[in-house]
Amino acid sequence: MRRFSVAAADLAVLAFAYAGAFAARMNFVEPLCGWRQASVSAISALVVQMAALTALGLNRPWRWRVTGSDIPRYVSAFAISASLLLFMRSLMASTALSWARPPYSVTLIDMVFAFFGIMAFRFLRERYLADAFGVGPSRKPAGRKYDGLSGQVVMVTGAGGSIGGEIVRQVLEAGAKRILMVERGENALYRIDLEVGSGVCVPLMIDVNDEEKLEAVFEAERPSVVFHAAAYKHVPMCELNPEEARRNNTEATGKVVRLAKKYGVGKLVFISTDKAVNPKSVMGRCKRDAEKIVLDGGFTCVRFGNVFGSSGSVIELWRGQIAKGGPVTVTDRRMKRYFMSVEEAVSLVLAAASLESGHVYVLDMGEPRGILEMAEMMIREAGYRPYEDIGIEFIGIRPGEKLEEELGIDGAEVVKTGYGKIYRI
Repeated sequence: MRRFSVAAADLAVLAFAYAGAFAARMNFVEPLCGWRQASVSAISALVVQMAALTALGLNRPWRWRVTGSDIPRYVSAFAISASLLLFMRSLMASTALSWARPPYSVTLIDMVFAFFGIMAFRFLRERYLADAFGVGPSRKPAGRKYDGLSGQVVMVTGAGGSIGGEIVRQVLEAGAKRILMVERGENALYRIDLEVGSGVCVPLMIDVNDEEKLEAVFEAERPSVVFHAAAYKHVPMCELNPEEARRNNTEATGKVVRLAKKYGVGKLVFISTDKAVNPKSVMGRCKRDAEKIVLDGGFTCVRFGNVFGSSGSVIELWRGQIAKGGPVTVTDRRMKRYFMSVEEAVSLVLAAASLESGHVYVLDMGEPRGILEMAEMMIREAGYRPYEDIGIEFIGIRPGEKLEEELGIDGAEVVKTGYGKIYRI
C-alpha cells in the first residue's frame, strides 16, 4: 500500500496549489458557476497534472530526489498540463461542459504554484530521508571557517564532484573574490558552472596531473587558498587500475603541493578519507601516501568517511536498483560505514582550514551505520517491502574492502580542537 502514498502525497500538494491559485484569483468568492462546478474544474486540473507527472515518470516511489537535470522534465510536465487545460478551456467555451475546465488565470497561476510546491516537497522528502539515516545537515559552524576566504582567490580541484561542488558553493557564500574551479570532466564542470552562474567562479577544464597547465593557472591567478578534492574514490576501480589510482590520487597531489609552495599559497587543504587509516586497499594506500606529501609540505589534511547521496555512492546505486525493481545489492550483512551529509562535511572542512596547518584533522561522524539496515530503510522509504517487493542480494566483500572503516580518533594522540566535531591527530 505504501507505494500509493507517493501519488497521494503529490495529489495533496497539487490540491493545495490549486486552492492557492483559486484564492489568489478569486479570493474564495463563490464563482458564477457555483462551488459544485468549481470543484469539478479543480478535479479536472488535478487529473491532467497527475497524468502529466505519471507520463514523464516523475511520481514514482524512487523519484523523491530532484537533480538539476530533472528540473526541465518537471517544467515540461506542468507546461504540458497547463497547455492542455488552456486548450480545453478554448475548445469547450460554447458547450454545456464549459464549467468543467478551470479559468485561464487560475490555470496559469496554478502551474507556477504546483511546480514550486512539488519541488519543495521533493526537497523536504530528501532531507527527511537523510535525517532518517542520521546524516541530516547540522548547523554550519560559524566564525573562523570564513577567516581567510573573504576577498581571496581560492582554487578548488575536483570542483565538479559532490564534495568539490559543495566547497565551491560554501566558498562563494563566504565571499571569495575569485574561485578557480579546476575539473577535467566537461559535463561535471558544465553543471557546477551553470549552477553557480557567477562572474566570481572561473571554470577551468584542467587535469590536475597536467602540471604545465596547472602551473600557468597558479602563475596567472596566484590563489591564496587551495582545496584539493580531485581524486578517484571507488575502491574496486582503484584495485583494478592501481597505476592510474596512484597517478591521480598520489602523484597529482604532489604536483599540487609543489606548485602551492612555489607560488606562496597560504593555506592548502587536502580532502582525505577514512580508508587512509590502516589502509587495506589501493585507494587507501594512495590517499595515505598523499597525506604524507601534504604534511611534508606543511599543509592540512582533513579525513572523513562517506557523504550521503554523493555521486557514485551506494545510496545512488540503490536508488537505481529500486527504480528497476531490484534486487538491491549489499556486500555483507555485517558491513558498517560512516556517513555524513555533504553540507556538514564541507562546512567542517572549511572550519578546519582556519586551524593550524601541518596536521591531519579528522571529522567525528558519529556511530557507523549498518549497510544492510540502510538498504532496508531505503526500500521502505520508496514504498516497498524489503525481501518481498524488492529483494536484497548479498554479493560478498570485494578486493580492498573492509567490514568496518576506521576514523582514527580513538587513540591517545588525538587532540580536541575548538570545534566539537573536529579532532587533530
